Amino acid sequence: MGCNRPAEALFTRQNVLRGIEPRENPTMSIHIVALGSECPGVVGPGEEGPMGQGQLQGGLLWSYLGQGAVVGPHDLENSLHHPAFMEYTSQVFGDVSVVVRDCPSWDLLDSDWASVRSVLEQADILVIKYSVNDKLAFQQVRNGYAPRLRPLLRHWGVPVILVAVGARLHDEGPPCTCPLCASDWSSCVPHSEGLQLSRDLGATYLELPSLNHVFVGRYFGSVLEFFMIQCLKQKAKERPDKRRVNKVNEPQPPHLEQPARLPPIRVEESSFSQDMQWLLERGVQFADVAFFAGDSGKELGWAHAAVLCAVSPYFRQLLLGPKSRERPQSRCICRERDGGPHSLLSTWDGGIIDDMPRPDGHTVGRLSRLVVKDPLLCLCLWETLMFLYRGAWEWDHLQEALVEKLKNTLAVAQLMERIRSFVGMDKASRETPSARAAVLGPQTLVSLFNSPLYSDVIFMVQGNVLPAHRAVLVARCDVMAAMFSGKYAEARSRVVPIHGVSSDTFLSFLEYLYTDTCCPASVLQAMAVLVCAEMYQVKRLQHLCEVCVCAYLQSMPSRELASTGISVIRLLRRAKCHNAEQLYVWLLHFIANNYLIFSHKADFLELSEEERDHVERLRWPSRGYLQELSEYQQRRRKLRKSRCTVM
Repeated sequence: MGCNRPAEALFTRQNVLRGIEPRENPTMSIHIVALGSECPGVVGPGEEGPMGQGQLQGGLLWSYLGQGAVVGPHDLENSLHHPAFMEYTSQVFGDVSVVVRDCPSWDLLDSDWASVRSVLEQADILVIKYSVNDKLAFQQVRNGYAPRLRPLLRHWGVPVILVAVGARLHDEGPPCTCPLCASDWSSCVPHSEGLQLSRDLGATYLELPSLNHVFVGRYFGSVLEFFMIQCLKQKAKERPDKRRVNKVNEPQPPHLEQPARLPPIRVEESSFSQDMQWLLERGVQFADVAFFAGDSGKELGWAHAAVLCAVSPYFRQLLLGPKSRERPQSRCICRERDGGPHSLLSTWDGGIIDDMPRPDGHTVGRLSRLVVKDPLLCLCLWETLMFLYRGAWEWDHLQEALVEKLKNTLAVAQLMERIRSFVGMDKASRETPSARAAVLGPQTLVSLFNSPLYSDVIFMVQGNVLPAHRAVLVARCDVMAAMFSGKYAEARSRVVPIHGVSSDTFLSFLEYLYTDTCCPASVLQAMAVLVCAEMYQVKRLQHLCEVCVCAYLQSMPSRELASTGISVIRLLRRAKCHNAEQLYVWLLHFIANNYLIFSHKADFLELSEEERDHVERLRWPSRGYLQELSEYQQRRRKLRKSRCTVM
């Protein structure tokens, strides 16, 4: 940076007072290792992305070193060169060489950990950077890489600087705190989370709103120069001959292996679209909308008013009528582009009919009959309904189906335009990619969740009323399908009591059925939803809850894990009791990796003999390492006593 020259003059005037002789050792150097990127969305160093040569010259350490920085491997002795690290050197404090190894991609720690460790062992100062506007990358560092670096940094005693770069772009409303919720991946990293990470790593925390000369020179430069001065003072005290004697005579500490990797929790892909497709194809028992051809009066198919109203505002206008907030001017669902009077759909004269038999023999309590007047829509009604039920976002598949059915490009274009009107897309945004994905599959039923709109069942949980829709429940949950379709009391009753589950837990369970998402607020809430999911045999929700529990526990620092009131041993018991096999195995490995914390707790004795043997076999650190460490400390004490005797 441009402001490091005054720091050089300051060092020249004051280094004698500090006890440092800069010209006593002309080859004195400082090794700085930088991990992470100050820019959001940076790819690996070998790929095309924003972190190229231009980005390097605009980076934090490059800005500090200024015009004197030279890119390329240095020629110092006993140095290691790794192609994934971008290396550059410069001179500071007159004749002190600064060697910087910068690695913007954290993926290298997974692919080549041995080489990264060898580079870190040479570091005199470690700088960890991240962008405050890339929360996903920050969470990966905090949850995945920081736990691996923490024991090494404490063992080496290397000073660490954690730098948060960038001005926060404030989103609308508070961000979601759920570790699985994708809605806050693009939000900012708050100050408290960065400060907590620095405490976990024992680092000095800095926030730089921008990389100008004021923030880089005055704030970052002052902290970095302080650590460089401390490093030079330490190196000046050690004569080369003394260091060689120490390497030969002093005992070497034992090597601590990394803890075993925790097993991953596998979650099935979402089946929401397939479930809704099944509802359209086979859920006619709960259908309450019938379509008829306008010219012949022939029955075209059956559908569910709740789903149609949730997906399409025009169906909401047509079926709800005066009850809808969006009051239509007429009973037509939509019109031609030229505004002519030809309507596509309208209600049957006579309105709603009671107790009309379905094709399967069951009767409908209240049936809405719709007349399809448009011949194209009448011909392709099934494809249109399938598109709406699967989430109203697979436009390419819909177009292919219409082309195969109509064999007419102009007719396909006209019908596609009318279907876009069904989902409420205005003319200005119909062809944009964002508009095509405006309604994503599981989000189509958000308006139905905990809503009395077309509700045909009420759950009573701890005195609370939770409205729901049998069609959605049957499509999404096999136990619910058997309960409402068989000869059970629930199939004939509108009010269904639920026992053994709290109101909040059952509401979270219903939220997953409607939205395909799970956002428990704590470990205990996640375990409660897991038990409910196991009760109703919803495997994917059970696995999502397992991921939530693992994410919450893994994000806890060691001090919090040791003092928390949550019993991991009891979580292990509940996971085994409720068939959460993946969580059970993960918790065993988690207890083994944090053996020194959990072995001192009273509930550790609740483990079975088989579980305790498994934990002892995987424990970290191992018994062998602790034995070697004890012998090393004894040798060190004997060596100190012998030196005192000689003196």
